[in-house]
Amino acid sequence: MFTLRRYEPADREAVEHLHVHAIQQTGAYLGRGPWDDDVYAIEEVYLQNGGEFLIGECDGQFVAMGAFKRTGPERAEIKRMRVHPDHQGHGYGQLILTELEARAHALGYRTLHLDTSILQLPAQRLYEKNGFREVGRDNYQGIEVILYEKQLS
Repeated sequence: MFTLRRYEPADREAVEHLHVHAIQQTGAYLGRGPWDDDVYAIEEVYLQNGGEFLIGECDGQFVAMGAFKRTGPERAEIKRMRVHPDHQGHGYGQLILTELEARAHALGYRTLHLDTSILQLPAQRLYEKNGFREVGRDNYQGIEVILYEKQLS
């Protein structure tokens, strides 16, 4: 059974492992650098700054995560959407995204934005299926990324 809950400090190591493992599987892993400092400071970046960080468990096993952080008075950025490769295709990413959107809306955010690499096809499909629209492209550390945005009703 899949359950969602808020991040707790005891989850830190599991979050770090899933972050690295899942992104390595896509071919978009850049190694440890300033681009992933937030993964090592979840309380400060997300929980203490108008954001959220969710953990997905299946039968007590850590299998998925996702977050958003405040980027403006009415804007938040979806970040760190990860599903362990052995558990993809079960709708866990959808469940996390749906809950993140609901929590962002409840906190008064009107616009969600995010980016994902062109290598992450399942992520692109998930975001587009959920009403995110491409608003641009960028290049980050040599990897092309797609910029998405969604207005919350």
